Amino acid sequence: MRGKWFIVISVVMILLGAIVANQVQKDFGRVDVRDVRFQAQDGRTLSALLYVPKNATPEKPAPAIQAIHGYINSRETQSGFAIEFARRGWVVLSLDQSGHGYSSPPVGAGGYGAIDGLAYLKTLDFVDKTKIGLEGHSMGGWASVIAAATMPNDYRSMVLEGSSTGTKYSSKYVPIPGTPTFPKNLAVVFSTYDEFSILMWEVPIARDVVHSDALKKVFGTEDPVEPGRIYGSIDEGTARVLYQPETTHPGDHLSCSAIGYAIEWFQKTLGEVNAIPASDQIWYWKEIATAVSLLGALLFIFALGGLLLQTGAFAALREAPQNPKPATGVTWWIAALLTMLVPAATYFIFNGIGNLAFKSSWLFPQQVTNTLVFWLILNMIISLVLFLIWHAFNRKKGGNGVSYGFIGAKGSTGRKIGLSILLAVIVIGVSYLLLVVISALFTVDYRFWILQLKPMGWLHFKVALRYIIPFLLFYLVFAMVLHGQLRAAAGTLKSRMIKAVIVTSLGYLLLLLMLYIPLFAGKPLGVPDVQLTLYAIVAIQVLPLFIIVTFVSTYFYEKTGLIYPGALINALFITWYIVASQATHVPI
Repeated sequence: MRGKWFIVISVVMILLGAIVANQVQKDFGRVDVRDVRFQAQDGRTLSALLYVPKNATPEKPAPAIQAIHGYINSRETQSGFAIEFARRGWVVLSLDQSGHGYSSPPVGAGGYGAIDGLAYLKTLDFVDKTKIGLEGHSMGGWASVIAAATMPNDYRSMVLEGSSTGTKYSSKYVPIPGTPTFPKNLAVVFSTYDEFSILMWEVPIARDVVHSDALKKVFGTEDPVEPGRIYGSIDEGTARVLYQPETTHPGDHLSCSAIGYAIEWFQKTLGEVNAIPASDQIWYWKEIATAVSLLGALLFIFALGGLLLQTGAFAALREAPQNPKPATGVTWWIAALLTMLVPAATYFIFNGIGNLAFKSSWLFPQQVTNTLVFWLILNMIISLVLFLIWHAFNRKKGGNGVSYGFIGAKGSTGRKIGLSILLAVIVIGVSYLLLVVISALFTVDYRFWILQLKPMGWLHFKVALRYIIPFLLFYLVFAMVLHGQLRAAAGTLKSRMIKAVIVTSLGYLLLLLMLYIPLFAGKPLGVPDVQLTLYAIVAIQVLPLFIIVTFVSTYFYEKTGLIYPGALINALFITWYIVASQATHVPI
């Protein structure tokens, strides 16, 4: 009975979050939000969310803004900006970059999709073609610069959020250097703790961007740039302004200041339609609502899995762990510390090697996914070797396949593996279908900040089939070590889950502290190489993901005594999560 109530609670959380998010992004009926697809000049499909306020009509066209997310994000990441722009009466095209979201690969094609997006925006009869703004975060800013250079007469102003015009470090991505007259009417919103300060503006500390020679060149001054001061002329298209919100590079999406500065600049350069102060913002209610849906979706996995295990169809899987022979005493502490610290210690090393050695290809087309898989597989090998060394001694104490959860104590192990596969497919399959329905009804997904769980397109399904095996191998070894060697000898299910999370996730928390304490202390981000800055931001997602997969693995191991149900659910979930949210670099 309790399992049924958890199902109900989780579905209510998902629905309530989706309904609230839908209403907020529609400004409670004053904005129409459409999921659109259109064709690029080269025939590829591009995807976007189109926000059309009720005031925008063919008889009275409204100003418009193309909003573009950064690398390994998607159109929904820009929802804070899009919601607030649309509330003020501006049409917004929130674009999926090429190779991101539902836009066809490869990454970078057609100026990251920005050129075709701007051309599409100009075909809409409810858009005032003389008042179009470009806004982009990070790589989306580079896309905006390329679109502006390609179509110089088709936009009026630009906001670069955590981005730049071309510098010597980013020239291969943005081959168009900024000048005092290009781009037109430019606002640079560059946060005081932005992790990409060297890449974007050639300064090691983001707060010092005012002294950047590259920025001063764009502003046409030899003196330090004064934040908030408008250089040049809006009427002549040469205006420049620098804003410095107190946040990080990904923090721009959760910053009322960063969003407010963009609003202010477009109010000055595109003109007001609805006179709403920049400080009057509601976007964060959508963020909170989709976070509730995300939490509901995670609860649904446990609730549905637990309920299925109570049915007769899966009765053969119901069994408490048998013959546990975990490490004890000093051995346990050594194993726990190695499990905690080795993955975190090798994070940048292995990702750096993987970025060079495991290049995107037709078979494995997502570069960031490749580097993460490379890191996970090398750590899997290290864990397996250490586990086998320990097992050589532990088997004398009776440790065996049953103790480690890869052999069933009773009945056919093969049948149990088959039931585990069926359980995982049903749990994740139903969870996925529920998201598809929610997305179709409310035009939202499950997310909080840079954590995003999206429906997959057909391309994503094909890509997922390529990555599912390495993720499954990792989570099988992960579960065997965690529950065979490091399982707490006493305590309740709840206490064992908490202890397991500490062992698997504390190392990533320490890694993030080592990265970000220097940054918030006014020093450069604590990465070993500036080329790996991206993986510091990726690590922000690694921490909650390892918490989630540890809870899943521990819960289903304690219910079945086997590593397979949890490992299979984790492999399906993580493959879905990563593949749907990552950039696809190579067409397949």
